[in-house]
Amino acid sequence: MSTAEGMPVSVSGYSDASRSVLGTETYSSAEKSRQGRSSRQSLARSLKRLQDRLVAYGLLFPTISVFVIFFYIPAGYLLYISFFHWSVLSSSTNYVGLENFRRLFAQPLFFHSLLTTGYYTLVMIPATVLLSLGVALVLREAVTARRGGIWRAAVFLPHVTPVVATSIIWVWIFNPQFGLANFVLTSLHLPALGWLSTTQWALPAVMIDTLWHSLGLYVIIFLAGLANVPRDLIEVAQLDGAKRKRIFRRIIWPLLSPTTFFVLILSTVNSWQAFSQIYTMTGGPHGGGGGPAFSTTTDALLVYTTAFTYDHFSLAAAMAAILFVIILVLTLIQKWISNRVVFYR
Repeated sequence: MSTAEGMPVSVSGYSDASRSVLGTETYSSAEKSRQGRSSRQSLARSLKRLQDRLVAYGLLFPTISVFVIFFYIPAGYLLYISFFHWSVLSSSTNYVGLENFRRLFAQPLFFHSLLTTGYYTLVMIPATVLLSLGVALVLREAVTARRGGIWRAAVFLPHVTPVVATSIIWVWIFNPQFGLANFVLTSLHLPALGWLSTTQWALPAVMIDTLWHSLGLYVIIFLAGLANVPRDLIEVAQLDGAKRKRIFRRIIWPLLSPTTFFVLILSTVNSWQAFSQIYTMTGGPHGGGGGPAFSTTTDALLVYTTAFTYDHFSLAAAMAAILFVIILVLTLIQKWISNRVVFYR
């Protein structure tokens, strides 16, 4: 069928060219509709992500503001005044550059405090890890599930008691004349010790107090790590005839490596920042903190004494900056080691 001009006409009355044009326009309209829906869905997803982020930042804002106000700003200001001659009792400040650090490294007592803190840390870290892990294993294996909560609470209770109050009690325990520690030693026919009155035993006495006070926290952390050790692996090893030592060495200890690493970091930081128990037990309230003969003077205690006893705040700020660098370096070293020995399953 054809028109007068000779153009072919379809049965429906439209030419092939017209039908082609209409089909293209229909496809283009459907494609635009799909693109519009896709863009609206993408915009909705973006708005949902933005809303989730705003909610998350809103929930984090109180915590972040506390850190910024009470940690980051004071830390930045502490680093700032370490380059000045600054006093809280005077409004004048003089820029001295690295003079405070030069004076600091010329003081033998500063190096003595670093050595004391290092010795304190080297003793406390393995003692804390081994003792807390041992107590956690005992509580896990020997305590029944019905009474486990009571024993865990009893172990954790010293950690929630005030440090100053318990340190005063330990001062009475270590009293050389009527203290409980010497009473136990003499009952076992052992010689009585001077404890806090001698340079040899003053720091070990502080370590005993610190272990007693902080042990509960690390025990609870290790108990949480032990709870994540699959019982199936232990039962299979027992069926294969493995002894307890082999099970601990091959199964429990590798799976506890992340928990152990966390305890190492925590105990390292707490040991280098030890202050309250040392200040209280060594006569701090009476003006003799760090004695006898500076045998218990750690770096944190020297920072406090320099700032609030001798009013050298800028020098104390330089000490605190060096203490921060030491703790940061130790943490990075432990992190580097953990990447090679810590097993994350």
